[in-house]
Amino acid sequence: VQLQASGGGLVQAGGSLRLSCAASGPLFNRYYMGWFRQAPGKEREFVAAIDGSGTRTYYEDSVKGRFTTSRDNAKNTVYVQMNSLKPEDTAVYYCAAVYGPRFYVSPNLYDYWGQGTLVTVSS
Repeated sequence: VQLQASGGGLVQAGGSLRLSCAASGPLFNRYYMGWFRQAPGKEREFVAAIDGSGTRTYYEDSVKGRFTTSRDNAKNTVYVQMNSLKPEDTAVYYCAAVYGPRFYVSPNLYDYWGQGTLVTVSS
């Protein structure tokens, strides 16, 4: 599975961005997809995840109610809609894939990674 994330950019605090992650390879709907982020000088941290069918999601506490992840298996794409962005959301965002059927928050348990897209939130 190859992943390519896109959609990052510069946004003011309170604004919104939608990140996309396009996947290539078979059996996309068998993979749980995760979003992670890494700020300068910090470790990569879990943000959100979605199951293979798109019916169940899981979020890190600081983004609950602000971020929504979804997927379109017909397009082999997963999304994260980020609203009410804060300066502390500034990071490189990565999508990742792990063969199901469990949610994982540890980046070490994901099998495939996209290249990352930078999100900068100005105050």
